[in-house]
Amino acid sequence: MEAKAIHRYIGSSPRKMRLVVDLIRGVSVEKALEVLHFQPKHASKDAEKVLRSAIANLMNKDESSKHEPSDFFVKEVFVNQGPTLKRISPAPMGRAYKIRKRSCHLTIVVATKA
Repeated sequence: MEAKAIHRYIGSSPRKMRLVVDLIRGVSVEKALEVLHFQPKHASKDAEKVLRSAIANLMNKDESSKHEPSDFFVKEVFVNQGPTLKRISPAPMGRAYKIRKRSCHLTIVVATKA
């Protein structure tokens, strides 16, 4: 059995989020939470939040059978690019530099072992 959680429009670039997400792919849930909690990168807070949501979704999916979080693992994790906000910064000699504020969508799929 598996469940997923999606967080859309995260205010971090997809490239920075992928650095964090690559650390937890295919790992047990307990290990993934530990890695994300002590990771110094800012994107790890959002990733931990989505992982906890995916775990809760899986536990609520089938309430009749009791599952332990130690039986779960991160089956699939991916980051897609979200919309880019375009801003302009003043530059010398009347020019303008473009600033692209990128966002991303994070999806985490958690499944049970066996």
